[in-house]
Amino acid sequence: MTTPPLNVLQYALVGGAAFRRPDDLLAGLTWAEATRSVPGAPYTLAELLFHLAVTSRASLDLASGRAQSWPGELSVWPTEALTEAQLAQIVTDLQVALAEAQVLAQDPSGRARDVLTDLAAHSAYHWGQVALLRRLHGTLPPPVVGASSTSSTNVC
Repeated sequence: MTTPPLNVLQYALVGGAAFRRPDDLLAGLTWAEATRSVPGAPYTLAELLFHLAVTSRASLDLASGRAQSWPGELSVWPTEALTEAQLAQIVTDLQVALAEAQVLAQDPSGRARDVLTDLAAHSAYHWGQVALLRRLHGTLPPPVVGASSTSSTNVC
């Protein structure tokens, strides 16, 4: 049984066409790197990943119908230093969210499509920041050209 090709929304959510996949961007990320500041950057990689995980979960709850509105008091940036265990959970939560987003984007309702499109744009912005911070740390993994991609343009 072959898997159907991903649609544009799925690629926008999980990468692999025009930009790097989140799993590729996170490859080899260590606790020390995730919590290291970059002069002039407003947050660390750990804080950025927290933000991505929280906003992804809230968006997916909306897209799936588990929630009817954005949580009013949701703290989308960490209010205290994260622990190594919390970072590991955040990375797991992101992986689960990406898989759920891909499934929801296969045949989304109109509302789900709107929420997922917003999530894709928001996430692409922040995954780009992850790539930039890793590049500034000197640890950005080399691109995986051609792997799970229909294009070789995902080299950024």
